[in-house]
Amino acid sequence: MSQRNKAESVDFDRRAIPPAARESKWQTPDGYVLRRIDWPAPAKARGSILFMPGRGDAYEKYLETLDHWNRQGWAVTAADWRGQAGSGRLGSDPVTGHIDDFATWTTDLAALWREWSRENAGPHVLAGHSMGGHLVLRAVAEGAVAPDALVLSAPMVGFLPNFLPTRLKLALADLMCRLGDPRRPGWKWSEKPGELPTGRALLLTHDTERYADESWWRAARPELVMGPGSWGWVRAALRSILYLQRPGVIEAVRTPTLLIAAEHDRLVSYPAIRRIAARLPHGKLVSFGPEAYHELLREADPVRDRAVAAIDAFLDTVSPT
Repeated sequence: MSQRNKAESVDFDRRAIPPAARESKWQTPDGYVLRRIDWPAPAKARGSILFMPGRGDAYEKYLETLDHWNRQGWAVTAADWRGQAGSGRLGSDPVTGHIDDFATWTTDLAALWREWSRENAGPHVLAGHSMGGHLVLRAVAEGAVAPDALVLSAPMVGFLPNFLPTRLKLALADLMCRLGDPRRPGWKWSEKPGELPTGRALLLTHDTERYADESWWRAARPELVMGPGSWGWVRAALRSILYLQRPGVIEAVRTPTLLIAAEHDRLVSYPAIRRIAARLPHGKLVSFGPEAYHELLREADPVRDRAVAAIDAFLDTVSPT
């Protein structure tokens, strides 16, 4: 990353919506209302980026990176997934994240993509983190969207532990859904619903200040609070992971794709990411060692600078500066 971009990172206020950005609402074809945020195209636009966050995420966590891309010449948009952040809930309580089928989300993404790509100049880049990375990859594999390039940050293409087969994990999740309400939490969160559990930072980032930004935004915007996923979400996720594992599904993705991932990720399976990257005809994997946790775009500066620089270099191949 250039010295100028490092200075931008130091000066950027991660706890405020940037002046250039505009928050709004977007309605799906079936009438569900989602939040979105847009940075308009600069005078000399290079193209447009649509970024989709992970499970339990909110776009507020990525303002720093989204604003950076805009400064690099891109029109930028990010949005909530249905039932997350400021876009309501699908479960029986305001904290647990629930979905019956990941196809609901890829259908929403396809509709947003159609409208967004008509309104914004190309080339069009689709990016996603964790669950968002899984969903944007699946949408491309299904032919629901057709971006010019894909950026996947720690994509959720496999669950831990690695030694348990995905089909066995799915059988266990299906059993838990049969034994009770699929909308109930799939794992323990904390003694106080919605409160961030002790030790969670050790799963996400080495940067304590960036980690604290999430709590700040949750206090400022209580609607962003989300705890564990439901057993229904776990089952839906595993079914979708199995879909991506089918022979020929990933191999049919001809979109140039950059994947960034941490070898010591304790939330998603790095071996599964490596296998997906190897199956992508035009995929490139940039890996990080023990210095990095799951949220590479919110890591300490030495890691984040490398991650952002890798993405910038990839975007230069899509639309040279």
